[in-house]
Amino acid sequence: MRVITWTLLLLLAGAAASGLWLYQDWQRFGQQPVHQNGPMVLWLEPGSSFSATVRQLETLGATRADWRWRLLGRVRAPQLKAGEYLVAPGTTVLELIDQLERGQVRSHRFTIVEGWTFAELRQRLASDPRIRPVVRDDDEERLMARLGCDNCYAEGRFLPETYFFVRGTSDLELLARAHRAMNQALYEIWSSRMSDLPLEEPEDLLVLASIVERETGQASERARVAGVFVRRLEIGMRLQTDPTVVYGLGDDFDGRIRRVHLRTDHPWNTYTRHGLPPTPIALPGRAALEAAAHPADGTALYFVSRGDGTHQFSDTLAEHNAAVDRYIRGRR
Repeated sequence: MRVITWTLLLLLAGAAASGLWLYQDWQRFGQQPVHQNGPMVLWLEPGSSFSATVRQLETLGATRADWRWRLLGRVRAPQLKAGEYLVAPGTTVLELIDQLERGQVRSHRFTIVEGWTFAELRQRLASDPRIRPVVRDDDEERLMARLGCDNCYAEGRFLPETYFFVRGTSDLELLARAHRAMNQALYEIWSSRMSDLPLEEPEDLLVLASIVERETGQASERARVAGVFVRRLEIGMRLQTDPTVVYGLGDDFDGRIRRVHLRTDHPWNTYTRHGLPPTPIALPGRAALEAAAHPADGTALYFVSRGDGTHQFSDTLAEHNAAVDRYIRGRR
């Protein structure tokens, strides 16, 4: 009888020790890193189960789907949120579960560059695999209607900035954010504009800013360029700016502007028509909007590229022609 008792006691002690070891091992499991070899990207589809997520981790070579994961799933019963996750090296098992439950998904950037056309913006959106296409095949009229801007032109109406988003965000969502941002920026800058500008409405400011944006990338020159165009508008002089001609040519432009292009009339040809073109010719940034709203004082009516990114400004046509001879014909 004593032998049986001692045997049972030994068995119980062994079972208790084994249970304690397993419990401590499971506790240690929650504090151990999921992986150590560089950042890992984990994608959870909507409705993904905990076991499917563990299998994905195993496929990625981060862990082994053993009993500890199964026990963790039963004890904690985590409610995982769909999305793309960036798992840093050293992230523990419990930290990962917390990240997935909180929905701390990976953030991406999409930058709209100053001076892009609306067509270029749409091309960049369509070619980005992180962005879900919703309005890819919509024409401009339908797209702008979706944004609550019926009978609006699309060119120029999206603010160049860097926008953060999560994978799976739609192109419509990003366009809506950029459209709201432009409306806000245009309202604020129009409200603080210089008095007596030859601009009747905010859309005129948007058009002028787009021309400034395409004419110079030099921050120090934007207000001076805007000043030239404002003075031309004030005296009824044609703007005569090449970027508007190029925009009107569209796909017919082969990279070189010719004299025949300047003479061929179309709504955006500021060599053949007075005043501003009917729409913006690009997406202007805040700096270009500010320059158009606060043009620099001066007397210059002309400017020509020096070929190094800067421009030579002139008051008279004779001075301008001399500058053209020096900087354009001289280069040829």
